[in-house]
Amino acid sequence: MTVDTAVAPSRAALLHDTPAPLPQPRGPLTTALLAALRRDPHRSLDLRHLAWEGEAAHACCDEDLQLALWLAYELHYRGLEGVDERWEWHPELLWARGRWEEQLVAGLELGVARPTEEVDVAGVVAGLTALAEADGEPSLSKHLMRSATAEQFREFLVHRSLYHLKEADPHSWAIPRLSGQVKGALVTIQADEYGGGVASAMHAQLFRALLADWGVATTYGAHLDQVPAVTLLATNVISLLGLHRRWRGALVGHLAAFEMSSSTPNARYARGHRRLGGGEAAARFFDEHVVADAVHEQIALHDLAAGLARVEPALAGDVVWGARCAAYVDTLFAQHVLGAWETGASSLRTVLEVAA
Repeated sequence: MTVDTAVAPSRAALLHDTPAPLPQPRGPLTTALLAALRRDPHRSLDLRHLAWEGEAAHACCDEDLQLALWLAYELHYRGLEGVDERWEWHPELLWARGRWEEQLVAGLELGVARPTEEVDVAGVVAGLTALAEADGEPSLSKHLMRSATAEQFREFLVHRSLYHLKEADPHSWAIPRLSGQVKGALVTIQADEYGGGVASAMHAQLFRALLADWGVATTYGAHLDQVPAVTLLATNVISLLGLHRRWRGALVGHLAAFEMSSSTPNARYARGHRRLGGGEAAARFFDEHVVADAVHEQIALHDLAAGLARVEPALAGDVVWGARCAAYVDTLFAQHVLGAWETGASSLRTVLEVAA
């Protein structure tokens, strides 16, 4: 598979992302939110109407709520195209976002059990190890390795672009919230994610090259309108945990679960990529995760997750819950994607355009 020059990353794109383009609304909440974001944030605004009226059971997969959260969080990352950057800390928007976050947490708690007994360091190690060793069925990574079509593999990459084009950034919110050896463990992991300071080796840039190899647009946020709520959820959960110091234990558990359960799926993705004719250079994204995460998993388990539980025992239960949230979101995503493909439908909201 050859790189299409129309979508291959230019030097400018490689070095610097631009703000995400504004999407189409998905309901009354995002209709009102997008209208507000186009206004001057210094004007007198009453944002009490920015409320989601759904039930907690639907929070994790509601299109309107998940897009609203993604837009609010994105103000802390690359920003939004045409939106005044002063919206990032607008008090009324933060108030509204806080209500949405409460609804998201309520939805997560319906699907993800919190530890009912006190958790110690050994419990953290055992709990995270059990999650990492689970290889449930049906498996999205096995399908992509063995039988996915080229169209399905492209769809998978589009879904993952919302996270991987800013890979590591959401978890990096934990750095100033930790200290000592635990901070050092996190920085060790994140340094590899950022390519050791080499822009072309950053995992986000390796993923951009992978998208280009498959003829898929590489611009940051280009696929926002195409991906469903369950895809937005994956990044929203990390942003939720990362932007609140009180959730630092859950954020550490989430990252540890990521690192501990990454090598095997990425080895399968690499085989699927090559089976379908993907370029060898582009496969570096998957190969890098197989190698790096095999090392990271031990650091993440013993130095990061267990290390935090050791110095802040009160957070041990949150560490386990954060890891469970990561597994839960992955399950919801796999169920959505495989469920659509089993019926012959697309897992995306709109038709994917592929470069000729």
